[in-house]
Amino acid sequence: MKKYVVIFLLLVTARAAYTQTAKQVTVKVTGEVINPLSIGLAELAQYKQITVIRKDKDGKDLTYSGVPLSDILTKAGVTLGTDLHGKNMAKYLLVEASDGYQVVFGLAELDKGFTDRAIILADKVDGQSLAPADGPFRIIVQDEKKPARCVKQVTALKVMFAK
Repeated sequence: MKKYVVIFLLLVTARAAYTQTAKQVTVKVTGEVINPLSIGLAELAQYKQITVIRKDKDGKDLTYSGVPLSDILTKAGVTLGTDLHGKNMAKYLLVEASDGYQVVFGLAELDKGFTDRAIILADKVDGQSLAPADGPFRIIVQDEKKPARCVKQVTALKVMFAK
């Protein structure tokens, strides 16, 4: 019985340490922006939250909560909306994870004037904080067939011009 109590206490302690560390982790928004941002859990909570339902690898529906990337980019002063035309169509968002994994989105993929698909920076799944292996921040792409662009452990959003 003592063995199980010790294991339980270790798990509780590890979760508390992760939660404290997650509160300190931020996502940096840089590049072709007017207002560079550093977004932590507290800053993310100030945005309007939406949910996206996405299937996991076993086919189970999961409900992710977070903020549309377009809202974050708008706050950073990125060219979106009626200004997204001409040379600005060559801008893209590079998403980086803590392990070096990177994916790219064209700005039009994120703009509500071009698409109805939601792409969010999530911090919760099924009402709970993301697991340490996934969070504290994760990109969730609604209705994409493969999860390759659902980036775990997001650390940076960089807006750039294609050369």
